[in-house]
Amino acid sequence: MAEIKSHEFETFLQKSAGNYRIFVIYGPDRGLISERAGQIAGKTGVALDDPFSLTKLDIGDLQKDPGRLADEAQSIGLFGGEKLIWIRGAANEKYLVDSLAVLAEKPLEAAYLIVEAGDLKKGSLLRKTAEAARSVMTIPSYADDSRALNGLIDAELGAEKLGITPAARQALIALIGGDRIASRNEVRKLALYCSGLNTVEEHHVAEIIGDASAISVDDAVDAVLSGDLNGFLHAMQKISSSKTAIFLVLQACLKQFQLLDMMRAEMEEKRVQAPQVMQTMGRHLHFRRKPIIEQALRNWSAENIARESNRLQAAILQSRRRQVLEDSVAMQTLLSTTLQSGRKSA
Repeated sequence: MAEIKSHEFETFLQKSAGNYRIFVIYGPDRGLISERAGQIAGKTGVALDDPFSLTKLDIGDLQKDPGRLADEAQSIGLFGGEKLIWIRGAANEKYLVDSLAVLAEKPLEAAYLIVEAGDLKKGSLLRKTAEAARSVMTIPSYADDSRALNGLIDAELGAEKLGITPAARQALIALIGGDRIASRNEVRKLALYCSGLNTVEEHHVAEIIGDASAISVDDAVDAVLSGDLNGFLHAMQKISSSKTAIFLVLQACLKQFQLLDMMRAEMEEKRVQAPQVMQTMGRHLHFRRKPIIEQALRNWSAENIARESNRLQAAILQSRRRQVLEDSVAMQTLLSTTLQSGRKSA
């Protein structure tokens, strides 16, 4: 069994990554998964700009040709040398799991395999197969905690020789998290905004990242969870007129669904009802929002919450990669979630 904890990744990357040729990276943070896959790819030594050395596949490509993975891994490159096969969007597809099990039996000689998967539950087919194989390194990737976010802030601001006040740090941490790439991009945007200064102040964070009222964002998220289409459109209009980044609503909505996911897991594990979970895990919520969260817990199943969280994460990643489409991606995704909530409440 080859597996590391999420927080052990940096040490693994520096000291032990060279001992493996097959990697399965999974978890709820798509941005972190993508970032770690890129770091591992860089460690392989394969020329990532050479189409003869690098083969990128979406899981749909394997569905059309289930034997392609084994063929790619066992074939010799056109000009020799090492190859890298990079698969994205994996879940528990049997054709992928079967191919992985075969490739794990005999060490790859001239190829590396990186599989980016979603949030695999313990005991799921792909995760179980990967964890059972000594030649496969499984790497969980969970949303950054405060320690990881502080490290990210220090690294990005330190690279620009910028300090940050405690108040600014606290304000910034409240606005990022949930997706590593999105968080990193927000901190880099802040660093660029403060270029030429010595220290990032709280007002800088508010001006470039959080110039919106948190109440407006909460109003939009509450409307999404309630399935209140008119309320959602009204809240988004207020946010747009205040020049608040719509991305903040998308990010806040993801955090809310991640909280729902934890609450749902608690309900099912301890076999308790929503009001009991709200008394323990919802104590920090504003009293006005508690009935909305409680109703969402009743309406959304664990499976649907996980699926919606993955969709929100994918939207965040897409909006960060193609910032020209940020507003349209966020609006379309949030509108879809609002309509789903409305149907579940009916």
